[in-house]
Amino acid sequence: MTSAPHACPDWRQTGRPLIMGILNATPDSFSDGGRFDTVERAVDAAQGMLEAGADLIDVGGESTRPGATPVAEEEELARVIPVIKALASRVDCPLSVDTSTPVVMSRAVEAGACLINDVRALTRPGAVEAAAATGASVCVMHMRGEPGDMATRTDYDDVVTEVADYLSERLRCLRTAGIPPERILADPGFGFAKTHKQNFVLLRRLEELACLDVPILVGMSRKRMVGEATGQSVERRAVGSAAGALLAAERGAAVIRVHDVEATRDALAVWRAMCEA
Repeated sequence: MTSAPHACPDWRQTGRPLIMGILNATPDSFSDGGRFDTVERAVDAAQGMLEAGADLIDVGGESTRPGATPVAEEEELARVIPVIKALASRVDCPLSVDTSTPVVMSRAVEAGACLINDVRALTRPGAVEAAAATGASVCVMHMRGEPGDMATRTDYDDVVTEVADYLSERLRCLRTAGIPPERILADPGFGFAKTHKQNFVLLRRLEELACLDVPILVGMSRKRMVGEATGQSVERRAVGSAAGALLAAERGAAVIRVHDVEATRDALAVWRAMCEA
């Protein structure tokens, strides 16, 4: 087990929602694919997000947009490990790796990541064991199927209850594997196998996920649910995304995963000022 240069916080004791900046080292992510295709560009982007108010950076090498196909293990390693190594030595913040691949999890933590953020909730063979062996924090997300077919898997009787039940089962697996409760987060998976209405029902009732007794991470940034609500294209969804982040924070979200750090920071600052008045 290798300790990350910048350890993750105690997720239960942060005192305010943390802003996670999204750094996609991919050619095909829906919002920023191809923008950070060199290590230097990725580091510059991360530094910009930190200056804008990000608390941690999430590095991913596989697009999980609707219709995306999986990336080969070697390709994913080639995309994310050099970036994480460079960030670990050059920026002062905790680092997260957005991956479902056990080998990538292990190598990323060795390189300096302290959080494994898995949209597949550690369901790939060997993923739970690999994550537990690293000693890193983990975040498990709700999704049905795979990005390639998830849009067809939206037949819920009650989306909030079924998301909570799924995440409860995954959390039990993590605890059985020996991952301490203070290192676990859960993500309801906005935009993953959910319709426009289901996403907003989930947002409205986000407080009900307190039953999981772990911090909640949310990611709505620039997603289709924001575009359908505002009528804006991907590159013009910063305001709508910040509004979603604010609503999630009001409902107890502990970590907000975003592209537009400055807009999110300002929205949360206004909310906190009101709460403290």
